[in-house]
Amino acid sequence: MSTFPDTGTPGPVRPAEASPAAEQQGDDSRGGGAPVAAPQTVDDPDDPRLRDYTDLTDVELRRRREPAEGLFIAEGEKVVRRALDAGYTMRSMLLSEKWFAAMGDIIESATAPVYAVTPELAERVTGYHVHRGALAAMQRRPLPAAEDLLRTARRVAVMESVNDHTNVGAIFRSAAALGMDAVLLSPDCADPLYRRSVKVSMGAVFSVPYARVPVWPGGLDALGRAGFELLALTPDARAVPLDTVAAHRKPRVALMVGAEGTGLSRRALSAADALVRIPMAHGVDSLNVGAAAAVAFYAVTAGRPES
Repeated sequence: MSTFPDTGTPGPVRPAEASPAAEQQGDDSRGGGAPVAAPQTVDDPDDPRLRDYTDLTDVELRRRREPAEGLFIAEGEKVVRRALDAGYTMRSMLLSEKWFAAMGDIIESATAPVYAVTPELAERVTGYHVHRGALAAMQRRPLPAAEDLLRTARRVAVMESVNDHTNVGAIFRSAAALGMDAVLLSPDCADPLYRRSVKVSMGAVFSVPYARVPVWPGGLDALGRAGFELLALTPDARAVPLDTVAAHRKPRVALMVGAEGTGLSRRALSAADALVRIPMAHGVDSLNVGAAAAVAFYAVTAGRPES
């Protein structure tokens, strides 16, 4: 667990009574070491032990701080569980007493501190009402290289300049649900592990491996070297209907989407092997990038070759 320099005097620490009905599920150390004893009640919003959770509504601050400090925030019982199941290490957990029973197995097996706070104190620390009950500060892992992901993948999603966290989360959720094997991101894409992205994806960001392509769009050459055909999803007049390229029959396909509104850059379009579009009716000329990605993911994964 990472430690931070003191920024004040810690408030009193006293054990909080865990629910007797909470049942430990197996011997899961969640990152090594012996389980920590009881949750610690924290009364002071300025307690330095809660530093990971401060100012969660300050987007710019958290976007800079979280990657630099190697942390991300998982919000809600399902997302916390999915992060742990994916092998991420917990730094600490923050929750109110009414969630002790639901999170009892995690509390009992946790090897990181669990802080019990009132809902009012949680709101003062984070900047918003934590209605999902539990937050966990998790340790980031180093990202793999794109080339490493491409060795075993057959269906890859590629995002260029998708800087809205909601859209990133929605695309990851669709990628996971529809069987995409990996995701590649341009350098300026929003952080998939930012709290909003993780929340919208319902933890799907933990189940689909991803990498950043540091040289853009030149780094997309790695797709061609690995045997992928790169399809650019665009309303461009030169694009052909997605179903006409029979993408589901191709052995290796990468599907690239761009930012809401602006779409793919000219350089990204030039890097593609083909420009494709989703046929639409009733005068509609475009879809939200999250919805468009879901439709296209289904088109390239449904009925794909077995080998």
